[in-house]
Amino acid sequence: MNIDLGNADLVGNCSPDPLRFAFTRKRSAHAGGMMQPVAAEMIQPSLKQAHATLPDLVMGSSPTRCLYIHIPFCRVRCTYCNFFQYASSKTLIEGYVAALKQEMRWKAAMPWTQAAPFQAVYIGGGTPTDLSATQIGEIVSDIRRLFPLTPDCEITLEGRVNRFGTDKFEAALEAGVNRFSFGVQSFNSLVRKQAKRFDDRETVLAKIQQYAGYNAAPIVIDLLYGLPHQTLDVWQQDLADYLESGAHGVDLYQLIEMQGLPMARMVEQGKLPHPADTQMKATMFEQGVAFMAKHHQKRLSVNHWASNNRERSIYNSLAKTTAEILPLGAGAGGNVMGRQMMQTRDMDTYIDAINNKRYPVTMLTMAPANRAVSAEIKSAFDAGVLAEYRLDKVAGRGTFSALTPLFEAWQINGLVYFEKSGLENSHQNRRYLTLTLAGQFWAVTLAQNLIEVLQKQPIEVHAA
Repeated sequence: MNIDLGNADLVGNCSPDPLRFAFTRKRSAHAGGMMQPVAAEMIQPSLKQAHATLPDLVMGSSPTRCLYIHIPFCRVRCTYCNFFQYASSKTLIEGYVAALKQEMRWKAAMPWTQAAPFQAVYIGGGTPTDLSATQIGEIVSDIRRLFPLTPDCEITLEGRVNRFGTDKFEAALEAGVNRFSFGVQSFNSLVRKQAKRFDDRETVLAKIQQYAGYNAAPIVIDLLYGLPHQTLDVWQQDLADYLESGAHGVDLYQLIEMQGLPMARMVEQGKLPHPADTQMKATMFEQGVAFMAKHHQKRLSVNHWASNNRERSIYNSLAKTTAEILPLGAGAGGNVMGRQMMQTRDMDTYIDAINNKRYPVTMLTMAPANRAVSAEIKSAFDAGVLAEYRLDKVAGRGTFSALTPLFEAWQINGLVYFEKSGLENSHQNRRYLTLTLAGQFWAVTLAQNLIEVLQKQPIEVHAA
């Protein structure tokens, strides 16, 4: 296999400090594979066929699937956010919820939907907690009534603590929400204010402690590192505040700077200091990993930790695999029967489509035949280890071996290391590519590079 091992964008730079200098910057927030676009005139018939199809169920097994519901409203656009769609408005929200419930009834009745249960439900946004207590309760109740769910189905409600009172929290619990994810980003009052986040440190901390104190469902928070005004001391305090909050889990995400966002404009205008550069974010990641290890937090992925066994993070884990995701709502994305789709973000277009029983999809692509390979790579690098037997199972026996030159280059550059079982029988030998701390920081970049190598140069291998 011809791999350009002299390409630093592929193998990284040879540096005594790969954590900070292996690559120039993180390529994107998520890794992805090549998809084949579907012609506009074929979108509706293609989706109709998919939802009318019964999955090929093997005796004793069920396909892995999730449900994603998008709530496209926020009180204000955060400076770093690329997902803002509509400012929260009571009238606009009421009309949207009515259309969303109609879409739920329509899609829940389809053969594909009823053929197998869903393992996880994620209500995201936007800010789902901007809905009223009644609206939250009705949506979750409808999900549980209309869709087949596994007995241990994880139902997550995402949002922020601002204006999320006990009435909403208890309504969500009563309806069946069994996991809450709050985008704290930082507890620091100055960092929060400059990022257009409501509430100061004391208010946010008290709210998380209150809801964790119910002991009724896992409370998980997101923390961003690299924000303007977020020094290393501030970051250390953010980590300490996570422990003090009593939250059951935390995601540590690095700030991905994207041109055209409010933050970029404010920096250009001198209204905000520059966010952290790649090297500083690498240091913050290093400190975060060390902090979690010191305080015996259970690591679930390269950027997610749990304080105890209540936090499972099922949806986030499954979303990186071949699991199918049924999308509901304006701006929701998902995949059904090999069809990757994004529903329109325009409210009027979405409501009109639902009223006329048309899929509100503006972009549809077909997954390539080797989509399981991309999914395995994304899932493995998110977990921090790529197993030879798992990659060869989906890509063909010999794939891992064919990629050994690339893996060795990554190892020389301090991004990975090999583990090999002590079994003497070659057919039972199992090798593992394990990410170093530097590799964990650059996990998305490495995953994307590996996916592209396999897509550009198919390997001639034996059947697994």
